[in-house]
Amino acid sequence: MPDIQSDAPKTLADMATEVLNTADGRAKTALSRRYAADWRASRQEGASAIEIGTAAPPLHPARPDQPELLNPRDVPKRKPGSDAGRKALLHAVAHIELNAVDLHWDIIARFSHTPLPLGFFDDWVQAADEESKHFNLMCDCLEDLGSYYGELPAHAGMWRAAEDTAEDLMGRLAVVPMVLEARGLDVTPGMIKIFKNAKLDKAVAALELIYAEEVSHVAYGSKWFNFLCGRHNEDPKEVFHTLVRKYFKGALKPPFNEEKRADAGLPPDFYWPLSDQERVLPSLD
Repeated sequence: MPDIQSDAPKTLADMATEVLNTADGRAKTALSRRYAADWRASRQEGASAIEIGTAAPPLHPARPDQPELLNPRDVPKRKPGSDAGRKALLHAVAHIELNAVDLHWDIIARFSHTPLPLGFFDDWVQAADEESKHFNLMCDCLEDLGSYYGELPAHAGMWRAAEDTAEDLMGRLAVVPMVLEARGLDVTPGMIKIFKNAKLDKAVAALELIYAEEVSHVAYGSKWFNFLCGRHNEDPKEVFHTLVRKYFKGALKPPFNEEKRADAGLPPDFYWPLSDQERVLPSLD
């Protein structure tokens, strides 16, 4: 008997799951960008041109055979001022961006059954599209230096936040965009300086674009976290502190980029109480 579902139009949740089940990084991001464009076109046609639908996303997204994934403690450390160190830094950013592509499609597929405004899906489709662009920019920069994504080992723990919050949308928003992506706002200016010093203009331009666009991804997290707190008549700051302590291992580490965090809707009283305060004590030397 023929499969009567084969000609059914894809829902957004179907699209998200297909991206998650695509292993190769370039293929994953190409599909991600295509589906993001399809979604935007459909939204211009009408609110229900593509349905949200529901799906059963994989607990772990498909991944290429390389890079080798290691415990964070076992990833080799390289001096950032060296050629090898700069390649390692770009490789690490590429790995983060590929994980971010999956994280943003996963929040769409995994929580598609939750009653949410269409704007929620607009935001995360946009974020997934931009992360796809970021991954490809990092791959291009690596190839310019004679390297490629997968040549070096990478951090194996980045998907842990997704696993831990697979049944908790507010926990996912608190930990992924409002903690992990906010950390990117803290550290990216230092990375940009490293590549400026090396006169690698293409990498500088790519990182500056990533830095600018990541503010909106953190802002999406803050916006929808506050929306859900309002829906449940809860205090966002108290809920954020509770969820980060539940799902995030360890303290948040200053220094914080307070200006960009504020631009993204993260006030200091959200993150400073969760920080490793000893890191900011004045030296007695």
